[in-house]
Amino acid sequence: MRTGPTVIVVAIALAAGGFAGYRLALPKPEAVAQSVAVDGQKTAKKLLYYRNPMGLPDTSPVPKKDPMGMDYLPVYEGEDEAGSGLKISAEKIQKMGVKAEAAKLRLLDRSVRASGRVEIDESRTFTVTAKFEGYIERLYVNTSGQPVARGQPLFEVYSPELVSAQREYALAAQGVGKLGEAGGEAQGAMRQLAESSLQRLKNWDISDEQVKALARSGEAKRTLTFRSPVAGVVTEKKAVQGMRFMPGETLFQIADTAAVWVLADVFEQDIAAVNVGQKVMIKINAYPGEVFEGRIAYVYPTLKAETRTVPVRIELANPKGKLKPAMFADVDIPAGGAAPVLTVPASAVIDGGSRQTVVVQLGEGRFEPRQVKLGQRGGEFVQVLDGVRDGEMVVSSANFLIDAESNLRAALEGMQKSEGASPAKPSAVGHKAVGVLNALDAAAGTVTISHEPVASLKWPAMKMDFVLANPSLVAGVKPGAAIEFEFVERGQGEWVVTSLVRK
Repeated sequence: MRTGPTVIVVAIALAAGGFAGYRLALPKPEAVAQSVAVDGQKTAKKLLYYRNPMGLPDTSPVPKKDPMGMDYLPVYEGEDEAGSGLKISAEKIQKMGVKAEAAKLRLLDRSVRASGRVEIDESRTFTVTAKFEGYIERLYVNTSGQPVARGQPLFEVYSPELVSAQREYALAAQGVGKLGEAGGEAQGAMRQLAESSLQRLKNWDISDEQVKALARSGEAKRTLTFRSPVAGVVTEKKAVQGMRFMPGETLFQIADTAAVWVLADVFEQDIAAVNVGQKVMIKINAYPGEVFEGRIAYVYPTLKAETRTVPVRIELANPKGKLKPAMFADVDIPAGGAAPVLTVPASAVIDGGSRQTVVVQLGEGRFEPRQVKLGQRGGEFVQVLDGVRDGEMVVSSANFLIDAESNLRAALEGMQKSEGASPAKPSAVGHKAVGVLNALDAAAGTVTISHEPVASLKWPAMKMDFVLANPSLVAGVKPGAAIEFEFVERGQGEWVVTSLVRK
């Protein structure tokens, strides 16, 4: 068997990569028969299947290529467990801060967040107007925004029509009394006149109390007092003392603010999770730490093309009057499902755009990348529809290692494509450098380093930013310290520090 060149290639690749903790179990070329010595005889191992060269959960009974043109790797009997995946030493796992968490069934704590504004409840808005022509002789409420109680006087009006109607009713009521003993058609006509006059006054919204007082005294009042129909706030005042008004003209508008609306703008992609009757939590900037509770009353059937949002109306009580119209509101709509679903930590998912991957911990020091199909996303967890089973351990911290492992594996597999070809030195995956730590941004997980020339990349000395694989790498290292560090390219132009020590 021609295994010598392959061993040399592996040694060169691992040395150039700078990953002391990585051990890749490389399968022998497909064309080379595997054998073992048993009592001096050689017995060929049984070929089980072909696995994806990138470690994805995809196998084939026959040789094939992946979308990148790489050959699927043969797996022989006895190698299906030990021969696949990425192997990392215990020391490297501890140094990189690798953490794993079990995929399990959970109630997804998903929530839809939106911004909104407080509005007056349109169903609690009242207009005060007159149904006859007249003049405002006195105002009791003089300003907009003034709170009023139910039945509180708003203004007094004088109307010749009103005075005439009162006198007509008073005379008719007295006539009915005087003709009580006469009977006959005269009494019936007078009673009909009195009822007609009474109905006219009621049509003008004259209160029963005022009508009874008029019937008792028989004296018509010169002015009529208009009172507030509800307890609330004056939102509009058009009445001016001395002004003439016409029938139907709006004089006051009063809003009952004991309950208000919040109109929230929900993004198009979230609207399917919003339904009438859902409970909503609302926060107002004016009252930090206080949460108001409401319910969705209506989801509007129209979409705002400019913002790609759908208005949602939320009703909530406002007994103390804290919520004032036009206030901004932060809306949180819990939208978790009623049944548990299989979930993994959101930090465990490596999103490559066209596909999503997680790193599954197979055993002590062994890891395998899995392509997964995701469902709904929650606050800290995401639903997995396919690719991971309940109870499997997935890496939730330092899972970026899968990218570096994939690059190294791709380089090694490319050298094995041609059997018998002279092995070439692979491109370096990991790089070493020395320099000075200029700055540290703990929140962003980045560092700024002035480094000396990097021979493996043909870089000159320069100052640049790096991403930290784990914040613990810079524990105890302060800006200005001379350092030695290792780094890899995780994405196009994104360089990740995997090791850092004081020089």
